[in-house]
Amino acid sequence: MRQLILLMSLLLISCGGDSTPKKKITYGQKSTVETKTVDENKTPFIDLSAVGIGPVESLTFTDYNQELAATGKDLFGQKCTACHKTDARYIGPSLKGIYDRRNPAWVMNIMLNPTEMIKKDPIAIQLLKDYNNVVMYNQNLTLDEARALAEYFRDL
Repeated sequence: MRQLILLMSLLLISCGGDSTPKKKITYGQKSTVETKTVDENKTPFIDLSAVGIGPVESLTFTDYNQELAATGKDLFGQKCTACHKTDARYIGPSLKGIYDRRNPAWVMNIMLNPTEMIKKDPIAIQLLKDYNNVVMYNQNLTLDEARALAEYFRDL
């Protein structure tokens, strides 16, 4: 009986596999960028000049539109909360204070064109690394939906 237990123990120990790092596969779309440990206390880099890659070349906010923001809040609840929290880091970055870190046009373009942005935009590429290769899923938002979300983000 002892021999059987010893044999089973040796088999279990030998099945541990190798310890080389593996690429992390995430839902939505796969990325080939290696996983990186993120410092939770790290201050996010700020770039207010970059507009990203997509249909929005510029966005200047005027008077706050509560109706548009309410639509954005509803959309956020439907399409974004699986990965984003308004006031805390989650699977993706917190959206509170987003316009202190990013140009509004960049925010619109990442919502409208995440696939190309993650491949070509330096900020989006860095965020992909910082958030363990979790790729922002393309929600196929319309320009009006993205604008409503952008207005809602102003109120966070």
